[in-house]
Amino acid sequence: MTYPSQRVAYGYFLAAVLLFVLQITFGFVMLAKYLGPDPLLNTLNFATAKEIHIDLLLVWLLTGFMGATYFIVPEESRTELWSERLAWLQLTLWLAIGVTTVVGFLFGITEGRKFLEMPLPLKFGVVVVMGIFLVNISMTIKKAGRFTATEGVLVGGLAGVALLFVPGLIHFDNYTLDRFYRWWVVHLWVEGVWELVQGGMLAFLLIRLSGADREVIEKWLYVIVGLSFLSGILGTGHHYYWIGTPYYWLWVGGIFSALEPLAFLGMAMYAYSMLRRSGLSHPNSLALHWTVGSALLSTVGAGVLGLAHTWPQVNQWTHGTHITTMHGHLAFFGAYAMINLAMITYAMPALTGQRDEARQTTLGYTAFWLMVAGIFGMTMALGAAGIVQTYLERILGYGYLETQQKMQVHYLMWLFTGTIFAAGVAAFTWDFVTAGVPKGVGEARRAVSTAGAVV
Repeated sequence: MTYPSQRVAYGYFLAAVLLFVLQITFGFVMLAKYLGPDPLLNTLNFATAKEIHIDLLLVWLLTGFMGATYFIVPEESRTELWSERLAWLQLTLWLAIGVTTVVGFLFGITEGRKFLEMPLPLKFGVVVVMGIFLVNISMTIKKAGRFTATEGVLVGGLAGVALLFVPGLIHFDNYTLDRFYRWWVVHLWVEGVWELVQGGMLAFLLIRLSGADREVIEKWLYVIVGLSFLSGILGTGHHYYWIGTPYYWLWVGGIFSALEPLAFLGMAMYAYSMLRRSGLSHPNSLALHWTVGSALLSTVGAGVLGLAHTWPQVNQWTHGTHITTMHGHLAFFGAYAMINLAMITYAMPALTGQRDEARQTTLGYTAFWLMVAGIFGMTMALGAAGIVQTYLERILGYGYLETQQKMQVHYLMWLFTGTIFAAGVAAFTWDFVTAGVPKGVGEARRAVSTAGAVV
């Protein structure tokens, strides 16, 4: 750990890992409702379990992104954080908002807007948290007087996250308008500015893990940013096909969605090119596994599988089926979960004062391969289920419940492969919590109680 204030990243990483575990737990709750028996049949309905599962996904990924930024920016700008206390206060507020939101969902307190269910007062709390985060990072960079393209893309992506959250604060009485602007948040996050965050983290990791020239890597980064903006913004149109918008969105959404895989293909080529030059000699080979895995699986999950069903001629049949579930699971895991896990794996030796070699544990590698095998198996199970569902429901006209009965074998495959994945998550979590705690973290967390005076 080059700068003591980087230890704040550990708190964010710990929170992210525990939220990841909770998200997987609610995934099994949902699967029980598909497959049965459902022990929470009369206690927790499917819609509530789904909104908690999805919101936990967004929260743990964003928590990891913020922790990674608090680790990367001091390294890139070569200075301590502007305010470590403010970073701890931000984490406290962020987790308090998250807990309040989930508890509220359990009691039916929700706006009822898909993917934007969080009640409005808590959304304003998110705005405050993101404001604290961006001020702290901006002041750190300003204090240092050193600003790299890598941190620029990373911080720019997170600033975009804050900016694009604004449409989610606005209520529209017209349902089509509400859905139209909802995708400004949801799509432009995950298929827009989050790609910049992934690109920035990938660049940082490749510079450190491959020893490649910074200038070369950052040139690749500019290409990825350009491709993301070119395809991602107008690619939003593939969400507009069936919600009452003008016909031209079929063309715009179809054409630019076909270009979206280029950004992820660029990331994979970029990682391969850098590692081909330097080899796999870095002692933190486990972080290298996660980094390369993110570049490759995001290309397949977000790129290829996204392209496979976003053409309007295909989407008219597959929309709302498990084809979407298949794409979503592999895309989120490959693009964003794996880059977070790569960053955590890379940072932990520095945070805990160990050598890179000491952190290359058998349990760590087991976690990697179990998660990769599990997510691949889930993708196959969900893909098969989606094809069956599309054919029976949309082509032959079977009813929903009758189709569900015929898909039970695929749900059993989903359960089996999901259990393998969950075992990997458990192994990663245990490996993380037994690695040790950075010196001074306890004292820093206790100082949060007096941080209000700083703010």
